[in-house]
Parts: sequence; C-alpha cells; structure tokens
Amino acid sequence: MAFPAVADASVIVAALDRRERQHDRCAEALRRRDLRIVIPALVVAEVAYLAGERLGASQEATFVRSLRTLHVEAPMVDDWPLIADMVERHADIRLGTTDASVAVLADRLGTDIVLTLDRRHFEAIRSPAGRAFRILPEPPRVHEDAAAYAGAGQAAGTAGGGTPSGRTNS
Repeated sequence: MAFPAVADASVIVAALDRRERQHDRCAEALRRRDLRIVIPALVVAEVAYLAGERLGASQEATFVRSLRTLHVEAPMVDDWPLIADMVERHADIRLGTTDASVAVLADRLGTDIVLTLDRRHFEAIRSPAGRAFRILPEPPRVHEDAAAYAGAGQAAGTAGGGTPSGRTNS
C-alpha cells in the first residue's frame, strides 16, 4: 500500500534540473514506490513556470507531458478559505498561496508527508488540523556533501569538520 505524499515545487524542479545539488535525492524521493505522489494544481503552475525560466521550453514541455501519468489535485471549494487563512496566519514567514495549498491538500488526503526542499516554511507551520509535517527527502548530512565544505574547516580553524567549540556538525 502506498502512502499519500504531497509534492512541493522545489523537489520537482530539483528533480528536473540535473545541475541542482539535490537532484539525485529529489528524483529518488519522487520515484519511491511506497508513496503515492500527489501534486497540487498550484504547484504544477509554479513548476511549469520555473522549468521554463531556468531550464527552457523543452524541459517545461517535458514536465507538462509527464502530468498525464501523475496524480494532480486541484483545490476544492472548501480548500480556498483554509489556504487564505494559512497565508494570513503565516504572513511573517511569507508562506504564500502555493505552499499553503500543499499543507491544505496534505490535510485533505490525511497525510503528514510533504516532499519539499523548503524546510524553512514546512518545519515552521502546521496543517489546518494542527499536524506537523514529515519532510522528505531527508537533508544531506555534512559528510554526504563534503565538496560543499571542502577547505571550510581549515579556513575557520576547525580541522576535522568540527565547530570551533570542538563539536561535530551532524
């Protein structure tokens, strides 16, 4: 049995862009057989726009063609007030309509699983029913992305990957 999981634009765009640092991690998360990936219609619009702007018309068209094999859900009539309430409630972090639609759809599907790279928003909010989100894919561990930190420890006087206090970042 596959569990429903709602995909945000960030994961889909990263999966489309092979140059994206988290491309492999995002593509893998979207291919998980234990999840039934559901894409909010508002996310479709955002991904199509970003794919066209960043990757060109060909990648945008490839994404749009792929939608025939994906599960896309439009907001229902009763979702709009919930989306608007979330946008107002989280104005301090500029949640936005599209991210709010992800949270509302997750509630409607009875899931707490959200595929996103936008941890800043989805770790800070709760669904309209008060549910915290389980965010996939897991963020890379420091040791998994060593190239991003190459030389940083020596420059800061923290050889061995620790912090100046001697703690390790994990």
